[in-house]
Amino acid sequence: MLPQHSCCADILPALAKKCLYTAFVMLLAPMASGWTAGRAVRTWRIPLRKALQVQPGQRWSFLGGKIRSAPTLYAGANAGRALEASALSRSETSREQLPAETRPTTSQEVIQGPVPAFEFHSGFWINLHHFLYQQARLRKSTPQSIPRPAPKVEGSGAKEPATSANSLGPTPGSGQAPTEALTEEERHSWAAAQDYYAGNLSGHDLFVNGDMVQIKNRLAELETCPNLSGRVPPQCVSGLRPELVAALEVAAPVYRARWWAEHDRANRSWIASVSLLVRQTGGRLAQQLASVYEADWPAGRLRVDVTFNAGPFGAYTSLDPVHLTISSTDPRNQGPAALEVLFHEASHALAGAVRDAIVRECRQRGKPIPRYLWHALLFYTTGEIVKRTLAKDLSIPDAGARGNYTPYAYKFDLHARGWQNYQRVLERYWQPYLDGKADFDGAVARLVSAL
Repeated sequence: MLPQHSCCADILPALAKKCLYTAFVMLLAPMASGWTAGRAVRTWRIPLRKALQVQPGQRWSFLGGKIRSAPTLYAGANAGRALEASALSRSETSREQLPAETRPTTSQEVIQGPVPAFEFHSGFWINLHHFLYQQARLRKSTPQSIPRPAPKVEGSGAKEPATSANSLGPTPGSGQAPTEALTEEERHSWAAAQDYYAGNLSGHDLFVNGDMVQIKNRLAELETCPNLSGRVPPQCVSGLRPELVAALEVAAPVYRARWWAEHDRANRSWIASVSLLVRQTGGRLAQQLASVYEADWPAGRLRVDVTFNAGPFGAYTSLDPVHLTISSTDPRNQGPAALEVLFHEASHALAGAVRDAIVRECRQRGKPIPRYLWHALLFYTTGEIVKRTLAKDLSIPDAGARGNYTPYAYKFDLHARGWQNYQRVLERYWQPYLDGKADFDGAVARLVSAL
């Protein structure tokens, strides 16, 4: 028998462990290459210590290198690439080192209870993104809003969009931001960013285009970062397209110096106003809406990013995860209407059952699926329940708001823009269900039959 050297006895077990570790990572590698259009991509955490059965604190030794414990592997994709940085936590020390403009704003407020739990944010990067999007559309002389066509009947194979806006009309009061006071350097930087948005992003729909949804979600995650390229700190690597990162970073100093303070103040004011209404009525509204749609209210906190401009419709929602974006300055989102807009957008997370029921009834009857009937139903339902709640809640200081609230769809005449038939059948067949005089399936069946 050949003599066994002590060095080999130390190296071989470590080499075997290292090979097992490498094979395990290679098996997981394909997970990091995929992405799901239109959805925020989930990040999976796989603790290798547990998988490899290494005891906490045990050291691995391989060719002289020491690892105190197995690392945690983060596999997934965001904006089309794996982003390990997105799973790293920021320490309080690193937060204090950030510039004041990029630290978490005090307007981030969590309103929670049994239901609902909203988490409001006024984030720098997501506000800049929406502002550049709006300004680029105006600069191209593109209408700030392209009204949706009148609802028409489509074939049974038609698919409804996964996300939607909160109105059919243009955003009132929006216009080109004044640039006369900018310095020559600021004007050049701002124009360069607008050029990129005008040529690459302004023609895309904020809430239907998958890339735009991913950009929004990623910028929301990075709201406290001083930059998007990860120079400092490294966890701020965005993973977004380099050209987009360059456009946002060149525009950031101009936006921060000229517009951000005003926009952030408007966002904070809106958050303060709607937070009071949510505290007073939110629990009852959430419970009623979940009951109406026969669905569970989403677990955990619903993130609401409040922005100076939120696209042509004033608000929109993306799913998986549920992420609301609402304009703080849109005239349609003010006063008690802000409560309806907030809960209308949140209701998109509950709408699956009613959409499925409409499709099922249409197929059983051999009828084409009415376009956006489910969305008209969401407007009608949220407006009716908010109206009832405000009328009964004596804690609302504005008696006029309590007794004379006009639901959003009626106030802004959505039904006159192609939804007249929907208004008629909703009032006749869906209202009895809201009044407790009909069941869910029967109400949907009568709706479809009447169209």
